[in-house]
Amino acid sequence: MRQKGWSTIRNKGIVLLAIIFVFVLFLALAFFFIKPSPSEQAKSTVESFYDYEQQGDFAQSWQLFHSDMKNKFTKGHYIQDRAHVFLNHFGVNTFFYSVGKPEKIENWQMEKDATTLEEVYQMDVVMTFKGKYGHFDITQPVFAAKEQNEWKILWDYKK
Repeated sequence: MRQKGWSTIRNKGIVLLAIIFVFVLFLALAFFFIKPSPSEQAKSTVESFYDYEQQGDFAQSWQLFHSDMKNKFTKGHYIQDRAHVFLNHFGVNTFFYSVGKPEKIENWQMEKDATTLEEVYQMDVVMTFKGKYGHFDITQPVFAAKEQNEWKILWDYKK
């Protein structure tokens, strides 16, 4: 009967370390390739915003606004105004929307004298309404920027 020596145990340890290294490398590469890019994250936030708007959940959509947008109108005013415009003026219960390809913009401002945001993504959103005044589309450029590590929505108010 042959006794196992230190070299056999050491070889098994090296093989085990190599397997662990390959596994950790695989996980790191998977994380790198699976993690959405900043432009995809920005687009996802815009889609979430318009999903809430589409459902008439204006309180939740307001939550996705950047603080500069929240300074434009209170939550209560926004909820009341959006419902009034969509339901009363347009005569619709909901709408369909599409979000265009995100384009990166550097050093963007929502309006003159506003905070300059270093990294912003612009997407054109087309909202399609079918109501008592017929079928019509509204196209609006929508912007997304990070605020406290979360993507937030902005609109352009430059004149």
